[in-house]
Amino acid sequence: MDTELLPLFPLSAHLLPQGRMALRIFEPRYMRMVKEACADNGKFVMCMLNAQGDKTSHEHIYPIGTVAEVIDFDLLQDGLLGIKVAGQYCVEVDKIFAEADGLRMGQCTPKPPWTCEITPQEISPMDERLQDIFACYDELATLYDKPEFDNPLWVLQRWLELLPIGAKQKQYFLEQQDCRKLFDYVSALVQ
Repeated sequence: MDTELLPLFPLSAHLLPQGRMALRIFEPRYMRMVKEACADNGKFVMCMLNAQGDKTSHEHIYPIGTVAEVIDFDLLQDGLLGIKVAGQYCVEVDKIFAEADGLRMGQCTPKPPWTCEITPQEISPMDERLQDIFACYDELATLYDKPEFDNPLWVLQRWLELLPIGAKQKQYFLEQQDCRKLFDYVSALVQ
């Protein structure tokens, strides 16, 4: 896949490949982004915010994001647009600029997927704890048609989305070529 110019949607939360997220859209620039994405099977990039980064030079957006596609939408009771997005693949974001309405755009280069040589047996008890979380939070569980609790990479990516750690540390894990460091980190937390 080649580098492409894509709209950026910065948030404090993050979405990873095979992940799902429900969003409430209210700013005009993001309404336009969603409308354009839905009109031509387009996509946008979910990026994490860097609280210490300078907004004028766009350093407030971390460089690794995830291409997302809109898989469902609805008008919410409060009049806002609700969308459900699915993470496709990670990208490195570069050359960020803002359009007239403030929507940020960036040159996005696909990153190779993580290698994950961890067996389903090794992922226990992480998978069991994640199932417990899904059982407690219906709004999370309903996002997924078929959760892959027996897939080590899927389990680790969901943990990275859910863990209450800073964006800088999440970016560190995303920079790795494989999932081993994240596996070690989550193992230590869950044990």
